Amino acid sequence: MNTLTFAIPSKGRLMEQAQGLIEQAGFKVERIGSDRGYRGRLTGLENVEIAFLSASDIAAALKSGEADLGITGEDLLRETIAPDNAVADVLLRLKFGPANVVVAVPDCWLDVAQMADLDEVAQQFYRLHGRRMRVATKYMNLTRRHFAAKGVTGYRIVESLGATEGAPAAGSAELIVDITTSGATLTANHLKILDDGLILSSCAVLAAGASCAADARVQQLVAALVRCL
Repeated sequence: MNTLTFAIPSKGRLMEQAQGLIEQAGFKVERIGSDRGYRGRLTGLENVEIAFLSASDIAAALKSGEADLGITGEDLLRETIAPDNAVADVLLRLKFGPANVVVAVPDCWLDVAQMADLDEVAQQFYRLHGRRMRVATKYMNLTRRHFAAKGVTGYRIVESLGATEGAPAAGSAELIVDITTSGATLTANHLKILDDGLILSSCAVLAAGASCAADARVQQLVAALVRCL
């Protein structure tokens, strides 16, 4: 029987919640070597190896095939793997790690409430400044897909390497695409979410590569997790 590689977050709250759910389902996550080792095993399923990776690296490992299945944020998964890409897909949405990926603009933009308004502003902005509006984000692929679906073209992406919500106030971007839970941080930075600016309602997910989704061990894991949700 071939060995399956199951990637789970290596640290933080997501790791604690993922490992807690797995163990609640009747399996045990064991690290190999030191407590800080990056490999392990899953007892309770035959030939399942654990890879401890960052949440963003898990999405990349699923895409490349280095991991057969994994737990990560849906936002990170969909940033890396588009919904129409059959290389990997969500098997189960888990009940932790909720957050929304949203389009937010300065709250002083009183006439901008929807993406269609944003397209009009983009045209005006270009006429006034001779350049496209800047969108600060860590979610470049999600942004491009959502803006294209809404018919918004007059913008360019500025990759955010720090606190994205501070970009408009700092003058490095006109608007943002970012992740939020309560919206409090956006409000504190004088930003508002567009009425149709919700790109993705994210949570932690169990995802698997297309080649192993039907594997009996994966199906056993899914069934056990479902009973705990």
